[in-house]
Amino acid sequence: MKSGNDDTGEPSEYLEVTPVGEGVEIRVGTRSGELSLNCTPARARELATALGLAADEAESVRSADPVTVRADELRRGDVRDGDRAMTVDSVRIDGSTAHITWKSGAGRSWNQLYDADARITLRRRGRRPGG
Repeated sequence: MKSGNDDTGEPSEYLEVTPVGEGVEIRVGTRSGELSLNCTPARARELATALGLAADEAESVRSADPVTVRADELRRGDVRDGDRAMTVDSVRIDGSTAHITWKSGAGRSWNQLYDADARITLRRRGRRPGG
């Protein structure tokens, strides 16, 4: 993967990620210099996950208004609005009951049951599978 020009069309910062032997090299260039990292594929995946989560958080700051959905419309990755971040880990619908597994930012999980038509206010919608 390569990235190289800013909006002005002038050469500027760049990001290059390439396989090197059994590892991955990540090179980041700025106008003030270059940073090069070599890591294992597992570390590269860890970094990619961390970057994705940070990007999601940054986008959530921009999101305008909370959205309210029915409990039976919740999906994995939805984040409940409130003082503490609670993310939907899984959803199972059993007739008129929605079984929701929540996960905290600290990694704790718990289950809650809701009437399928209960209204849940979300800070951010998760991505649809494959989306």
